Amino acid sequence: MAKKLLVLLLVLFCIGPSTALVSLGAFAGPLGFCVTDSLTVGPIPDSLTATTADGTPVVLGKQQLTHAATIITTGAGIPGVGEAGVRIALVAALTESRLLMLSNTGAYPESAGFPNDGDASDHDSLGLFQMRPAAGWGTVAELMNPAYQAKAFYGGKDGPNYPSPRGLLDIPGWQQMDPGSAAQAVEVSAFPERYRNWQPVADAILTALTKPASGGGHNSGGGEVPETSRVVFPLPAGSYNATDSFGWRTDPFTGESEFHSGSDLAAPDGTPIYAVADGRVAVAEFGGWGGLVIIEHTVKGARVASYYVHMWRDGIYVTAGETVAAGQHIADVGSSGRSTGPHLHLEIHPGGQGQPPVNAVEWLTQHGAVPSDGTSMTAPGCRANLGGQR
Repeated sequence: MAKKLLVLLLVLFCIGPSTALVSLGAFAGPLGFCVTDSLTVGPIPDSLTATTADGTPVVLGKQQLTHAATIITTGAGIPGVGEAGVRIALVAALTESRLLMLSNTGAYPESAGFPNDGDASDHDSLGLFQMRPAAGWGTVAELMNPAYQAKAFYGGKDGPNYPSPRGLLDIPGWQQMDPGSAAQAVEVSAFPERYRNWQPVADAILTALTKPASGGGHNSGGGEVPETSRVVFPLPAGSYNATDSFGWRTDPFTGESEFHSGSDLAAPDGTPIYAVADGRVAVAEFGGWGGLVIIEHTVKGARVASYYVHMWRDGIYVTAGETVAAGQHIADVGSSGRSTGPHLHLEIHPGGQGQPPVNAVEWLTQHGAVPSDGTSMTAPGCRANLGGQR
């Protein structure tokens, strides 16, 4: 009785304008677009040659790439950053210092006593992100530590500089900014247009330094997935209406009694879909049943797979192998495949892909799902483009 009451309260809390009925969750089809890497850093090459947006060739040495690896691994360990946030941090560090740990003996003679890659004289700025002790980013000793600077850049409530100066996670709406604008929002540079030029180099670094997800297709789990930091609802509170539940029902297309393996949540076309937990994208494709994203998670020590279905071809924003954070904007509601109107078909599979599904709404309730506050939503960076229109 208590479980039923909790489910009823969840539905009432999230009730919204009903726009459609539902579809059957069945999935098939090969991957149809680019595959990116996870945020697991592999062997660091001795050098990397890349090209900026304006066509200038750039050669990065092993020390610069080692600092890039620090930025990547630091971001991978902070909930809400994800691949999009790491890309922004790399853009910022490339622009500010060319990924060099710079001292500034003119302003801080003691900075020469810490490991560094050279001396600079940009006012009173230090290090990879050219942070200023006078602005509150940290002490000279702290700012001459690459990992500290990376944590400060990402910010957030657990950041060393919270609440001011603001790191990336403290910037409202950073998820909707392009990487250059988001970097500028943290750095507050007098030359904001510089950052966009370095995005191709940041992308090249991510490709070169991170290990590709193992395997492919519907079984590409990518290995171990860290324990999630939280569980969230997959749609914004108040934006959707539960229109069809898990279990046996009359199929809207055939009229036959068939088992419905997911929970259908009707919402306006284009409503953002969030990852229900931290995890790794195993599948992101547009096939015979429309848009499909599958994410593997570790929740309370156990493997769980979440399935999101019926997005439009241009409404999928993640790719296979990508690491995502709970609440990250992974797709938009659509009505592709066997669907009678815009909605999200959500499935939860304890044990991972291929294991029997359970009632997704009940599972969210049992695991303390909270409304997504949007702090983990992805920024445009590797926005999947499957081609074609709706």
